[in-house]
Amino acid sequence: MGIKRALVSVSDKTGIVEFCRELSKLGVEIISTGGTKSLLSKEGVPVIGISEVTGFPEILDGRVKTLHPAVHSGLLAVRDSAEHQAQMKELGLDYIDLVVVNLYPFQETIDKPDVTYEDAIENIDIGGPTMLRSAAKNHAFVSVVVDAADYASVLEEVRTGGDTTLETRKRLAAKVFRHTAAYDALISDYLSNVTGDPLPERYTVTYEKIQDLRYGENPHQKAAFYRKPLAAADTLTTAEQLHGKELSYNNINDANAALQIVKEFEEPAVVAVKHMNPCGVGVGESIYEAYRKAYEADPVSIFGGIVAANRIVDEATALLLKEIFLEIILAPGFTSEALEVLTQKKNIRLLKLGNLAAGGSRSSQFVVTSIDGGMVVQESDVHSLKESDLQVVTDRKPTEEELKQLLFGWKVVKHVKSNAIVLAKDDMTVGVGAGQMNRVGSAKIAIDQAGDKAKGSVLASDAFFPMGDTLELAAKAGITAVIQPGGSVRDEESIKVANEHGIAMVFTGVRHFKH
Repeated sequence: MGIKRALVSVSDKTGIVEFCRELSKLGVEIISTGGTKSLLSKEGVPVIGISEVTGFPEILDGRVKTLHPAVHSGLLAVRDSAEHQAQMKELGLDYIDLVVVNLYPFQETIDKPDVTYEDAIENIDIGGPTMLRSAAKNHAFVSVVVDAADYASVLEEVRTGGDTTLETRKRLAAKVFRHTAAYDALISDYLSNVTGDPLPERYTVTYEKIQDLRYGENPHQKAAFYRKPLAAADTLTTAEQLHGKELSYNNINDANAALQIVKEFEEPAVVAVKHMNPCGVGVGESIYEAYRKAYEADPVSIFGGIVAANRIVDEATALLLKEIFLEIILAPGFTSEALEVLTQKKNIRLLKLGNLAAGGSRSSQFVVTSIDGGMVVQESDVHSLKESDLQVVTDRKPTEEELKQLLFGWKVVKHVKSNAIVLAKDDMTVGVGAGQMNRVGSAKIAIDQAGDKAKGSVLASDAFFPMGDTLELAAKAGITAVIQPGGSVRDEESIKVANEHGIAMVFTGVRHFKH
């Protein structure tokens, strides 16, 4: 049958003039609307206005122009149906063989900090998705293009054979339905948030692919990296890779874990992560001092790990970082001298992302976790603890220094896999126990890791102590203060043990399970 007639209406006009000019040279009649028609006419591309096809003017500020039987019959008619052919002939209608449409820039509109509700609603496209869906449904006969990246291949097929292949039309139709589904998901998400219903009866999310990954968690698993629309500038999905080989699935997960922890701190901080858990966290007067502490917290586990810093990496810090094998260093930036040092290591990934100096963006969003046959959705854990939230439950109150270390440990323990125990001292972690089936097991790991540094340290626990055995272990190790949520029916047992050993203990009233 061939492509003889095309309807073109695009908001993103990248490459559209060249594409339509070539179609016209191949004898394709171009129908267009509004700004697209004006541009094509200006550039000397023969074009017919939509009103000449419909016999009806564009009305209501352009809201109604393509919603017309002369358009949609041309898109939806089944070409090998005698009945459809007869109706089209009787009504004097003609077929449309190619649709080239992209939609009103809704995402770009709502991304503006001063966008009004009225502006957002006005940028919901109606005619565009309707034409796309009509053409995509009838892909047995109609070609539909929603992405400028497909212009060249479509043009080549038309030039070679007069039409696209059925295989191409199927591929393009699938892309169209993904595109319109994503568009509708973004609109529904916006309206759900506006109306205060972030967990509606149907939860639809959309992401755009950043890149395919070599493999997933293991080499036999396929994987890809996707970005949520309107992702903040201090998220991993918007990071700029300055150096190194391609990120892996595990790199991305570990780097994201490191980023979430470093966002907890406003002072210069460095976080080292291995397998989604922090192995070392330090804060200091400078990023150099913070890194020294993060390294000294666990110089064994940091090898092959991920390091996140919330200040620009300078040359002095880079020279330390260069001494060991690291997979990734992510930071708000690197001085030219630091880059010269670090880029000498061929494979290390250097990632630059938004300003983290003020703790990054901590607004609550929703986390989606897939399960077999479904998913669960929850708010992200961005709870921040203030000193005034603490309840001292022991005879001895924590000293000013102990209190400082307790709050430091609390920021870290919320990001450690449960059951989680963190020992802190001198503005650094000295022991981390993660992911054990009981809390005593995690405490033993943290204390063993700390060794002599356990004495005089403080202990943070992500959840309450079900009995006093963890406190007994802490006392034996020389731990002087404890922070935990409280709320166990056996809190009094833990308080009694703490009092017996002169340990200061505070309750937060907040739990931080992380699975």
